[in-house]
Amino acid sequence: MHVLLIEDDLDLGPALQKSLKLEGISSEWRRRAADAPRTLEEEGFDCVLLDLSLPDGYGLDLLTQWRRQTSHTSLKAQVPVIIITAREALAERLAGLDNGADDFIVKPFAPEELASRLRAVLRRCAKQASDVWSVGDLEIEPRSHRARLSGEALALSPREFQLLLELAREPNAVVVKGTLARRLEPLGEPLDFGLIEVHVSNLRRKVGAERIKTVRGVGYMLVP
Repeated sequence: MHVLLIEDDLDLGPALQKSLKLEGISSEWRRRAADAPRTLEEEGFDCVLLDLSLPDGYGLDLLTQWRRQTSHTSLKAQVPVIIITAREALAERLAGLDNGADDFIVKPFAPEELASRLRAVLRRCAKQASDVWSVGDLEIEPRSHRARLSGEALALSPREFQLLLELAREPNAVVVKGTLARRLEPLGEPLDFGLIEVHVSNLRRKVGAERIKTVRGVGYMLVP
């Protein structure tokens, strides 16, 4: 998962990035509303962690702007947003949720809770009903890093498991190589496309070559 963190606190920003990396989540940190992207869908983020109190604006205004731009698209196309703020008043929470936020968490919070909320948002976006994801006869458990094929456990390396999980987020849709490289970054140095091809080849031997299709020059697609 690759998230955008918009947080002005100079201590909290790096601390959150560090805790997210330990959970296998890569992130980009920006401090001001002016540094936020005009749209989210074109930037390739999987989720946004948005503070409401920014030095040059109000986070809720950013959220409203983003949601207006994607009001004509499907909910699946919208990048989820989790508000992170010290403002705990009920009116603030209602305003955030009513204006398009997917979740709301009040500071201070435990890093484990934030990671859990991110996983929950990811699960909903992938249209999975539980912590065990199902794609055809594949079963994937993101939290425990386990996968099964027709009930049989798969022996996957950390890279192979994360690759399978990223493809499973959007079955029957192409995931571009650049997106895969970025999402796999927390497991080590960024992957070049040659290494991605090696990992895809290894994964195909374990789950079946017919389940991972190559779209030449673009990326890969997991099919049930």
